[in-house]
Amino acid sequence: MVAASRFFGWSVAWAAFAIAVFAWGTGFYGPSVFLQSLHQTRGWPISQISMVITAHFLLSAIVIACLPDIHRRFGIALTTFIGAILAAAGLILWSGAREPWQLFAAAIPSGAGWAMTSGAALNAIVARWFDRDRPIAMALAFNGASVGGVLFVPMWVWLIRSIGFPSAALLVGGCMVAVVAYLCVRFLAKSPEDMGLAPDGDASHRAEPRPKPRRTRVEIVKTSRFVTISAAFSLGLFAQIGLLAHLMTRLTPELGIEYAGFLVSLATICAVIGRTAAGKLIAGHDRRLMATANFAVQIGGVLLLIFGSGPIGLTLGCVLFGLGIGNLTSLPPLIVQKEFEREDVATAVALIVAINQGVFAFAPAIIGAMRDMTTDYQRPFALVALIQLLAAVIILFGRKSSRAPAN
Repeated sequence: MVAASRFFGWSVAWAAFAIAVFAWGTGFYGPSVFLQSLHQTRGWPISQISMVITAHFLLSAIVIACLPDIHRRFGIALTTFIGAILAAAGLILWSGAREPWQLFAAAIPSGAGWAMTSGAALNAIVARWFDRDRPIAMALAFNGASVGGVLFVPMWVWLIRSIGFPSAALLVGGCMVAVVAYLCVRFLAKSPEDMGLAPDGDASHRAEPRPKPRRTRVEIVKTSRFVTISAAFSLGLFAQIGLLAHLMTRLTPELGIEYAGFLVSLATICAVIGRTAAGKLIAGHDRRLMATANFAVQIGGVLLLIFGSGPIGLTLGCVLFGLGIGNLTSLPPLIVQKEFEREDVATAVALIVAINQGVFAFAPAIIGAMRDMTTDYQRPFALVALIQLLAAVIILFGRKSSRAPAN
């Protein structure tokens, strides 16, 4: 009886969780491990490999901006499956590169695959099934991103050392395609309307009010609400991606690669804790204030990574920074849900994610160049802390122009 009455949307959210595990494990946390591995085995400069990570995220931003249109044309299930195939192809090309320029060719499919399986895609998967319970459902889905970091960072290190980068890429890529294919057929191919369901498991009402016309992209981008959300989280994610891409390289000389991999995993475990807590507490609270608090916690972690030393100081820095990692991806869609009309949410979220990635795509290369010029991470990470402070100011400033239309 319990299984029969369970709302199918929660199964979809768990499917999104599993997709996020692979998406972040390969397309987000993977490049930071690839950077360290390629730097050690090929001897290529950190700044050069960082530029490829920048290209990976920059190319994905272009695809994300068009993702709502792609979903409308091909459907969420088929688009997500194609994304898994592209991500796997990108992994194989990354691992097989023998010259630095070949990494840029690998960034094309890896970037497109990341775009079709990450933030904007997860929002589209979950949003049509949830309205009132969306914060909790989104927290569940995006927690897969953190679990991906927990599992994949040490797994990548172990696999690359045990069987080599090419075999590791083939194994992980094949598993990703197989798992995502099953999830797409079993869960993503269905919609609430097909099953006679309404969001949140409420009774379906056939006489729905006629939806309002969708705003154009230009109209959405011109609103001050959009500008402050996009600017704040673009800066916040620039800082976050820049630090995460170099976290292994920052920690390894002092703590060793095994303990460094453990701390990256610990940070992602803390991301699960932080995101889950935010998902449960966000109802009835100002979502912009929660974003500000999130930036403040991360700044504390960055300062410890700058001035701390030894296992205790660096571990605490990773914990504080990690508590805010997940919310930087899950909070923007939730703020948009409150401040935009229902018909505009998908487009606004996709645009914000695309702009965010277009900005933070340059973070690994800029932080890498600063590190090569200064030979350490103190000044690059100080820049990270200053950028996060600016992001907190911007998101607070936007409270004056925000409003919450009825959804």
